[in-house]
Amino acid sequence: MNPYTCDAIFVHEDTIKEVQMNILKPKEIDKISKLYKAISDPTRIKILFALKSHELCVCDISVILNMSQSLISHQLKILKDEDLVRIRKDGKTRFYRLADNHVHTLFTQAIEHISEDHDEENI
Repeated sequence: MNPYTCDAIFVHEDTIKEVQMNILKPKEIDKISKLYKAISDPTRIKILFALKSHELCVCDISVILNMSQSLISHQLKILKDEDLVRIRKDGKTRFYRLADNHVHTLFTQAIEHISEDHDEENI
């Protein structure tokens, strides 16, 4: 018996109509997909975690993560293109920070989620 199928065939028309009215549009789905692709890379996760509490330049991030500046710059460009980080220029130095509180919340909730005990036997 498959727990993800219905044994009884009964269509809940009101529920279906409500969900269909509120379902995401293709453009919204594309944006969400790009967002998750941007944060799915381990290096970008490390960068976001570093930026969670401090504004940092490429040199700082490079030292923190023990990676080359060119690799960090490439990853920061991806994060910037998806509006996950913002830049502040100070002379020739560019400082990076999380784009807004939504990014901070998204990242914090992901950390909280993986830290929780999700063992279904304890429910």
